[in-house]
Amino acid sequence: MDVIDTTFDPLIDFAKDGVRLVKRCHKSDRKEFSKVAFRTAVGFVVKLIFIPINNIIVGST
Repeated sequence: MDVIDTTFDPLIDFAKDGVRLVKRCHKSDRKEFSKVAFRTAVGFVVKLIFIPINNIIVGST
């Protein structure tokens, strides 16, 4: 029984957490979605710019 408990307890906890997450989530409105999309795009562009710069700086030493 101990093996079964150690196997299924994490799965049950994960399922409970998933149900709680879905119940708390709400559908975002257009304003919130546009904010998230803009911030994601800015973060992506920053990564595209700074990764090559970082490689040049680290590679030169």
